[in-house]
Amino acid sequence: MKTFDVIVAGLGAMGSAAVYHFAKRGVRVLGLDQFHPPHALGSSHGQTRIIREAYFEHPAYVPLVQRAYVLWDELSREANTELFMQTGGLMIGPPQGAVAGGARLSAETHRLPFEALSADQIHRRFPALQPAQDMVGILEPRAGILFPEKCIAAHLDHARGAQLNYDERLLGWKAEGSSVQVTTNKDTYGCSQLVLSAGSWLKQLVPSLPLVVERQVLFWFASSRRDLFRPHMCPIHLWEHGPGRYFYGFPDLGNGVKVAGHHEGQIVDPDKINRTVSRSEIDGMQHLVAPFLPALTGPCLESVVCMYTNTPDTNFLIDRHPAHSQVLLVSPCSGHGFKFSAAIGEVVADLVANGRSSFDLSLFRFRW
Repeated sequence: MKTFDVIVAGLGAMGSAAVYHFAKRGVRVLGLDQFHPPHALGSSHGQTRIIREAYFEHPAYVPLVQRAYVLWDELSREANTELFMQTGGLMIGPPQGAVAGGARLSAETHRLPFEALSADQIHRRFPALQPAQDMVGILEPRAGILFPEKCIAAHLDHARGAQLNYDERLLGWKAEGSSVQVTTNKDTYGCSQLVLSAGSWLKQLVPSLPLVVERQVLFWFASSRRDLFRPHMCPIHLWEHGPGRYFYGFPDLGNGVKVAGHHEGQIVDPDKINRTVSRSEIDGMQHLVAPFLPALTGPCLESVVCMYTNTPDTNFLIDRHPAHSQVLLVSPCSGHGFKFSAAIGEVVADLVANGRSSFDLSLFRFRW
């Protein structure tokens, strides 16, 4: 049986970053993925992802995303490819709502630069965006776009010394004393520590976890005023359009304006998910965004299905298995984790090597 210091199961956003950081430290690491990443079958595809600093979900996320900015920049220079585009970001909604109110709280807590804008000010500066009069915006300058497929490829391509086995599915694992035995559809391996970063398939590997997988659809629409959606005219934008209801959008990078809802998707089995987008789904999204993006009147150019893996409180899970300390659970990120993955990979390497991280991970502990 082949043995390794660490096995990482799942090489999407979190797993690819983890094997990269293990390899940098000279750890004997095996990475396993049932597909060939980067791919379009999980949660880390769709051409673009938002990165933002004034994190409305909770101020505790801010130091972690600030480290991610540094690591994305380092990886971009190492790979000699653009992984990040700074556009600024607008968090739009009621003044005391989850999005605008939460973004302001994080910005003030961590003394981040931001501007508070009225609905009229938003529309004057960014004519593509038309908030309702009772909405406000928090504009943060450092927000922008990550290119997820390029990010994953860069992490994997530069995980020098790691053994990466693609198209190999983890079927099961068994903790034995201080080690772990891992069985795949092709072989059996041993390791001192196992990192489970399988995203939407994590619950299959740890059935006791209270996770649900949610189908999400990404849309790209043509615009009647493409000039208004250019990156210099249109920051990334995230809207709270009703209590607990959200959508987000991107500038047009040449292939249409990408928009998507945030949650409210169908609960699915990741192995049986419907990857066909219906006409009613396309019409529903266009109807939803029409009052706020009135120039988005063209046809749907593309649509893609992805998945969220949700915890009950939508905060991350980064912690040891409650019964097996040699198994680390990583990656149920409830639809808002990609931006952090460069930093989470480093955190995982620290936890395995040192048993601790310099970041406060209390929000992400096993808590069920």
